[in-house]
Amino acid sequence: MKKQVIIAAAGLIALAAVPWFSGDAIIHFGINALLVATLAQGWNIIGGFTGYPSFGNSVFYGLGTYGTAIAMAQFHLPFPVGLAFGAVLGVLCAFVFGIPILRLRGPYFAIATLGLSAVMGAIAANVEIAGRNIGLILPLFRGDKMFYELSLALLAVATGTIYWLSRSRFGAGLVAIREDEDAAQVMGINTTLYKVLALALAALFSAIAGGIHAYWITFVDPSSAFEGLLNVKMVIMTLFGGPGTIFGPVIGSFLLSAVFEVLAKVSSAASLFYGFVIVLAVIFMPRGLLDVIEGVRRSGLHYFAANMRRYRL
Repeated sequence: MKKQVIIAAAGLIALAAVPWFSGDAIIHFGINALLVATLAQGWNIIGGFTGYPSFGNSVFYGLGTYGTAIAMAQFHLPFPVGLAFGAVLGVLCAFVFGIPILRLRGPYFAIATLGLSAVMGAIAANVEIAGRNIGLILPLFRGDKMFYELSLALLAVATGTIYWLSRSRFGAGLVAIREDEDAAQVMGINTTLYKVLALALAALFSAIAGGIHAYWITFVDPSSAFEGLLNVKMVIMTLFGGPGTIFGPVIGSFLLSAVFEVLAKVSSAASLFYGFVIVLAVIFMPRGLLDVIEGVRRSGLHYFAANMRRYRL
């Protein structure tokens, strides 16, 4: 574990130096990749550790986006206050809606969270203070390096939180819920409280990421803030890297973001190739890239055959 921490620290320093030695295109790609990685880490808390496949985390991202935008565009408040307002909005939503929907399990929970995303988008499109369908324009600020470092700091805090979860009693409780929720209840774990707190923690990081992105692009509207594809990206990148791991979602996010960026420049059918890569990944490494690395190290190429037999592929 100490070796992983040292590698992570070295990687953090290297990433922090990127905007000072790179052009605008690399910085813009970096901001997007860092924010998506943060969203993936947020999903990792509720989906990877707790075992509840949420398709509603874009709600918290959207609320963070709109909270920041409303505070800055409508009330002319500074960015830190707007960011805090958006974060509070996302966490409150997690508590208010988490208590009823987290009583559902499996596909019923997934459908409920997906419906929540659509409802929030419709509300934002019809509320005057949110700019209705037109959206809101934030004050213009040219500071890509600041946004990059802010996004990196947020990802570092999110990853540090995942590290804490992997070693804490609270994290062990979430894993127990994932493995067998009924057994966890018998053991005395307050599963409802644990699940709501996990959702609130995921909401916090998602909302802050949304607020940073809102001020960076200086414009928000319902379709972009509550984009359904964003939920899919979180899930795919986490599953690709390794759900329930510390660095898996980060690695998955960086790799898939880079693959998509390269394919988008090579071909107009980038999404098709992107989907093909994902299908192959799900077939040959259903537990993520980090599990593949460890499995190949132990068993060589026999790992893939064993995987296909184990999951009946």
